[in-house]
Amino acid sequence: MSDIELLEIAKSMCDKAYAPYSKFYVGAALLTDDDKVFTGCNIENASYGATNCAERTAMFKAVSEGYTHFKKIAVAAKDGSTAYPCGVCRQVMNEFMYDGEVILEEAGEVIKYTVKELLPHGFTL
Repeated sequence: MSDIELLEIAKSMCDKAYAPYSKFYVGAALLTDDDKVFTGCNIENASYGATNCAERTAMFKAVSEGYTHFKKIAVAAKDGSTAYPCGVCRQVMNEFMYDGEVILEEAGEVIKYTVKELLPHGFTL
C-alpha cells in the first residue's frame, strides 16, 4: 500500500473521531507487517487523562487482534494541520514499530519520519 493511500484512509477516519472538547479530529491508518490495515480515531473524555489518540486506538485494535509488528502508520487531522504524534503515542510506536515509518501531511506534501527520528531515545527494557 502506498503512503498516499494510507494517508487517505487516515483522513477518512477523522470523521469518526469523538472530539467534543478540543474540536481537533484526528484519524490514523496502521499497516501491519503482513499488509493488514487497522484504523483509529481520537476519542476524548471529559476527564482528559482518559482520552485516547488516533494512533494508539489503531495500534491497540491491532494488538487486540494478535498483530504486534507494524511497518507504518499514517496520521491526519481534519483541519489539515500536521498531526504529529504526541509523546505517549511515540513511545507506543517505539514498542511495536521501532523500525517503522510515520506518514504525515504538511502543507499538502506527504512527509515521512522514522519512529527513531521522532523518539531518538525511547524507553526500552
